[in-house]
Amino acid sequence: MPTADALLLDRVTKRFRSAKRIICALDQVSARCRHGIVTGLIGPDAAGKTTLMRLVAGLLLPDEGSITVLGMDVAKDSLAVQQALGYMPQRFGLYGDLTVQENLDLYADLQAVPRTERQQRYEELMHMTGLAPFTGRLARDLSGGMKQKLGLACTLVRAPQFLLLDEATVGVDPVSRRELWGIIYRLVEDEGLTVLLSTAYLDEAERCQEVILMHEGKILDQGTPASFSHRLAGRTFQVVAPGANKRKLQEQLIQTKGVMDAIIQAEGVRVVTSKGATLEPEQDLPGWSDATILPVEPRFEDSFIVTLKERTAAPPAARNHAQSQSVSLSDEDVIVVQNVKRRFGSFYAVNGISFRVRRGEVFGLLGANGAGKSTTFRMLCGLLPASEGTLHVAGEDLRRAAAKARARIGYMAQHFSLYADLSVFENLTFFSRAYGLHGQQQRERIAWALDEFELRAYADTTSGQMPLGYKQRLALATALMHSPEILFLDEPTSGVDPLARREFWHRINRLANHGVTLLVTTHFMEEAEYCDRLVIMAQGEILAEGTPEDMKARFRTASRPKPTMEDAFIALLETDGQAVMRG
Repeated sequence: MPTADALLLDRVTKRFRSAKRIICALDQVSARCRHGIVTGLIGPDAAGKTTLMRLVAGLLLPDEGSITVLGMDVAKDSLAVQQALGYMPQRFGLYGDLTVQENLDLYADLQAVPRTERQQRYEELMHMTGLAPFTGRLARDLSGGMKQKLGLACTLVRAPQFLLLDEATVGVDPVSRRELWGIIYRLVEDEGLTVLLSTAYLDEAERCQEVILMHEGKILDQGTPASFSHRLAGRTFQVVAPGANKRKLQEQLIQTKGVMDAIIQAEGVRVVTSKGATLEPEQDLPGWSDATILPVEPRFEDSFIVTLKERTAAPPAARNHAQSQSVSLSDEDVIVVQNVKRRFGSFYAVNGISFRVRRGEVFGLLGANGAGKSTTFRMLCGLLPASEGTLHVAGEDLRRAAAKARARIGYMAQHFSLYADLSVFENLTFFSRAYGLHGQQQRERIAWALDEFELRAYADTTSGQMPLGYKQRLALATALMHSPEILFLDEPTSGVDPLARREFWHRINRLANHGVTLLVTTHFMEEAEYCDRLVIMAQGEILAEGTPEDMKARFRTASRPKPTMEDAFIALLETDGQAVMRG
């Protein structure tokens, strides 16, 4: 007889010791998950989501309280619980030197799946994930999205009753994210699976039947996504000023009294106001005489941001219409890529791409996993030579003067690439010295980084122990130590919560407004709206180039009059895929 709830958390507390501090990761957490639905676990970095997942999986024991999974007490029957559930952590343990089939066999052995049942299960999983043609390929040679689908297949090799997914879609492109969600919902509908998942993508939270909102180890609220959104009825608007620089409009709105959130979206800026506040063009937007303010439907992300800002008691933004001194876009090309190719053996990771980036521009490089974005970045940073073609960065030909160019650029890698065993202060000291800073100049820049990125409280903390959002702050700070003219950002906000992403882009906007040129890759399609121009790549080639508005206009139809960047991105890749199939 099934219990009323698949999961019951009753006043669960979990503490950890870090150096001389006691950290309370979960504090008297109580919540329920119903059978046969997808429940989202949502919260900013260090909210306690991963700790909760590990407790539910029986990998940790609570200090206080109880956890019941499928009617079983996790503390007393952890092995029975683990046999009944599947758990896919943030970094699933695929073996890169094994093939897809060998990874499946390994996990079937580990989960004691009878050999007589394996073939049928394998066929189901390979069909479901679309990996059937790739069973002989090494896992290390799969794209990011394919690796995630293989990780999910390995998790499901013994059919679980309850599935835990800890940010399973982080770092994968929108096409792969949609495919993963299709798999999840087929499992829920066809097999009656219960799913608890955490995600950094708040559009995914709206696909869940229920969400649990966490912050600093506590449950703030639980309900349907719509129940959160409805609380902001009458408080969400779209501000549009034709021909305006959307980043500058956003910066002004952020500083406007009564505005709790302002993000670039579509042709304008999406705004959420505080309760009872009004927004008037003449009063609140001086200098933007042609601006219009239109009401729009609230969404879960609006409620998420407002709830957290109210909980953290952040002071309301002061009215400040003074424009910070900024630099207009220049016609000078500071990055020139002409017919560039990069070959690994007989495989072309980049195949004849060309584009130009102007000084002070935010330029986006988008594409599915394996499109060649990171290879292009590494070539532009002088870390990898081009096989053919020419690359000019900051006026230097990278074939002849890569070292000179590197001295004028900053680079933030896709994955945290600082020294995890060094403290924040030690990382800043090392990288400032590597960039040639010494003496008073070095001390001033380190002090600037600690204050500007609010890292002073973490100065003596080893960087590997910090929350992801603070790791990203440190990575950006080290890239900016020598005040570079050009900044390369490779998936800078992957896995970071929406609050941290907003803070990150606020910094990027300020850098662009002061003449720094930025080249960015991202899988968050809404972030592509911040770019002045962008290119979309697939299979090492450029499919399209233009402004975000250009991209969306290509796929505007009567049935889809307002396509999003994600709609345009997926449609473009699907069109290219169909052309490849026809070819």
